[in-house]
Amino acid sequence: MERVRMSRTSSRASEQRPLDSNRMSTAYATPRSQPSFGKLSLAKPSSVSSERRTSFFGARTSGASMHRNSTMSGFGGTEKIKDSRPLHDKSYVQQCIKQLHEFLVEQGFPGTLSSKTLQSPSTKEFVKMFEFIYCQLDPTFVMPNSKVEEEVPALLKALGYPFVLSKCSMYSVGAPHTWPQALGALMWLIDTVKINLSLGKQDLLLTDFCEESDNIEEGAEYNKLFLDFAGETYSKYMQGQDTFDSEEDVLLTKMKRLYNVDEALLLKMEEKNQILTGELRHLETESQTDRLMTKRMEKMKLQTDLKKLQSYRSNIESFKANMEIKASELNNELETSVGHLDSLKHQRDELQQVLQNQKFTPADVERINREKRELEQTVANLTKALEDAEQHMWNEEIALSKVKGKVESNLVEYHKLARKLKLIPQTAENACGHDFELRPFEGGCHQRTQIQMLLKKMISNVEEENSRLTNSKLSLVESIEQLNSNVMDKLNDMKLLKEQIRKLDEQLELDMQELAREEQEWEAEIENVENHRKLLEEKVRFGYDEAVQQLKAVQQQYQLVQQETSEERRTVANNLMSVFTAVTNHLAVTELSLADLHSRVHHICKKTAEEDEAAVQKLDEILKSFKSKANI
Repeated sequence: MERVRMSRTSSRASEQRPLDSNRMSTAYATPRSQPSFGKLSLAKPSSVSSERRTSFFGARTSGASMHRNSTMSGFGGTEKIKDSRPLHDKSYVQQCIKQLHEFLVEQGFPGTLSSKTLQSPSTKEFVKMFEFIYCQLDPTFVMPNSKVEEEVPALLKALGYPFVLSKCSMYSVGAPHTWPQALGALMWLIDTVKINLSLGKQDLLLTDFCEESDNIEEGAEYNKLFLDFAGETYSKYMQGQDTFDSEEDVLLTKMKRLYNVDEALLLKMEEKNQILTGELRHLETESQTDRLMTKRMEKMKLQTDLKKLQSYRSNIESFKANMEIKASELNNELETSVGHLDSLKHQRDELQQVLQNQKFTPADVERINREKRELEQTVANLTKALEDAEQHMWNEEIALSKVKGKVESNLVEYHKLARKLKLIPQTAENACGHDFELRPFEGGCHQRTQIQMLLKKMISNVEEENSRLTNSKLSLVESIEQLNSNVMDKLNDMKLLKEQIRKLDEQLELDMQELAREEQEWEAEIENVENHRKLLEEKVRFGYDEAVQQLKAVQQQYQLVQQETSEERRTVANNLMSVFTAVTNHLAVTELSLADLHSRVHHICKKTAEEDEAAVQKLDEILKSFKSKANI
């Protein structure tokens, strides 16, 4: 309400005409009122040398030059504005998708809507949603069928979207790295539609108020203030005064009091604006620190260490499995050999016992000797096989000890690498409270499985960090594209400026040639004038006496004219005094008539209020009687 009143006051003051060179007075003209959207500027009837002064209502002007102030200010160049919205935050994106779904449902979107569609829409679906939302601003808008990727960013730029939506992002709107930017543009467009709708409702609600405010500003209080100011300043202007700072300050104070201007609120808002501006600059400086290179180097180191660790673990597992298989085979062979040896010893003892307990014939002796030789041969073969088995077992034990040493060295290397990666001890930075230390012959497969699970979890975390950094990289690439486009625009502007400078240089050379030619002409003309001056001096010498006589006659005539002029000046002063007296009387009569009219209106309002109260009381009595009859 205060803004509308101030804008109407500014339009009234901007239409006041300045004083002309003949000092004609327009102080008693009634100002007109038209709706405009500026600040109040008062016409200042002062000389051109007087300085401009700014006030709460705007800038004051001097002489016949009147300039309008505007609340809008332009910024030079196309400066990139950083998007402070957390578009890569999943919760924020889900909230925006929910608001988009609610808006489309409320406005009656003709297509089918689902949460899956809004999570990653296609380019065609995005264009449909954009066209539907844009039609809320312009019902006659129709999206062209061709070059949609260029049309959508151009429409957003025309509406004043503060951020750049690249053309390449329109080819894959549903991609994870492009959909948040497109969703942010749709949310900004929805906010624009809502603001437009609310402004339309306010215009309908404030129509009666605007009509009443015209009547208020055209009332006696404003006219009296302005007429008093104009009369006082004009009278001082006629007395020779050029500046009216004190009178304008008094008028501004009265107008602030008349329109209820809250200066304390304005000062508060200004301080709040300064605080928010400082916070914004602080946040911008903090956001400029980028940890992308550090994270990228850490990622590369972790990837190389992880590959080495995985290959080393796979080699150790395969070697351990082979050694376990060989050891089990050797144990089985050794057990069979020992069992066979025990059975042979038992048979030998039985045969010796039989040999001692019975009598032998030569055939039996020969048979026994033959069997003995066979048994000795068998024993020799078994002894040789046992020695070979023991030698093989010894070799295997030596190989096993070598493998154990290699495993221990690999284990030491693993522990060294884990300490380098800050996984050991349990309180290390990257251990997160877990134990990554391998203890030989303790825990076995359970320990290995637990460490594998922890390493897989760490790999998944590293991959998530990698994806997040990839998204950041893509956003930075888009920012670089935007900067490149701005640089190209600046280069084009620079080329235009260079072309203009070249044209100006050519024009300057032409002007210099023209000036040289004109100087030559002036020199020739000066010579002619000098010759003419000499001729005139000769003629003046001859006509000097005659001129002296004419001068005396003119002086006598001048004295006569001066007497007549003084008499006419006294007559004009008397006429002006009578005019000012008549105007003052007219103002007094006008004030008396306005006071009489005010008293009459007050009397009529009071009488009307009494009649309304009597009518209301009569209606109350009728209502009570009607209620009593209805109850009966």
